[in-house]
Amino acid sequence: MSVIPVMLIVWGVVAACFLALLAYRGQLTRYEEDQLFLNAGGDCHEQKEQNEIIRKVTQIGPAIRVLGFAAAAMTVGIVGIFTYDAWQRLQ
Repeated sequence: MSVIPVMLIVWGVVAACFLALLAYRGQLTRYEEDQLFLNAGGDCHEQKEQNEIIRKVTQIGPAIRVLGFAAAAMTVGIVGIFTYDAWQRLQ
């Protein structure tokens, strides 16, 4: 069972990166406001800030999905290995 410690370390790194990205996204969207800018000139500073926030959030979206899926798959794999090992020891 030498693969378990390696899998746990990799899972910890993936989960930590996933949680860090979630925290970063939460920090970004904390200042996002639900406003409708009706300025005819379209040169509003607040609108540019909101567009930048939206750009950053959409840019990290795929990484969040990939890391979330990887963490979930590794969790299932680790639990499966532990279950298989326990089953073999009971028999």
